[in-house]
Amino acid sequence: MQAPDGKMRMTDVADTEQLLRLIQSIPSPKAEPFKQWLAKVGYERMQEISDPEQSINRARENWQKLGRSEKWVQQRMTGQETRNKLTDYWKQSGVKKSNEFSFLTNIIHHEWTGMSVKQHKDLKGLKAQNLRNHMSEAELIFTALAELSTRQIAEVAKAKGVKQNAIASQKGGKIAKDARYALEEKTGKKVITSENFLPPAISKKKLKNKK
Repeated sequence: MQAPDGKMRMTDVADTEQLLRLIQSIPSPKAEPFKQWLAKVGYERMQEISDPEQSINRARENWQKLGRSEKWVQQRMTGQETRNKLTDYWKQSGVKKSNEFSFLTNIIHHEWTGMSVKQHKDLKGLKAQNLRNHMSEAELIFTALAELSTRQIAEVAKAKGVKQNAIASQKGGKIAKDARYALEEKTGKKVITSENFLPPAISKKKLKNKK
């Protein structure tokens, strides 16, 4: 990896799973809280497998703890169900690879928003965060409309493979785009927003004072 001096140097790296495994192997009392947390998360995951409803309830609780309104949470969960039905159709119609799912998703998103998923994330100042978790209620609703329309158009056309589903994706996205234009004309407000749910940035001056 590139070092601060600009040169490429051999570096030890690990992904999240590997880091958690390392923590489990540390024979130190200081690592005990992390091990207990891992055991708790593992137990909760087992509960969710046996009772999927618990997963839904935990997601709702976590979003509420982060300050999301009940209306936002409901729309986020409804949108996820719409998304799942669309991806299920894609899988059944021959779309298999993750990059193919991303490609089709981006067609829908670009058609109704006028920007790619990455451009939308950049607008909101996001990096690795999930875009949908930082959408406004209106953005979630129009995303769901675009994906619902895409699935129904694809089902009627019996779309198969990436190429045919791409056509359906463009048509589905256009329905949401036309609806967005109509709403913006009536309200005078833009649906696409730079607002996000990121915590407010702490200035360097404040950090220095805390030290």
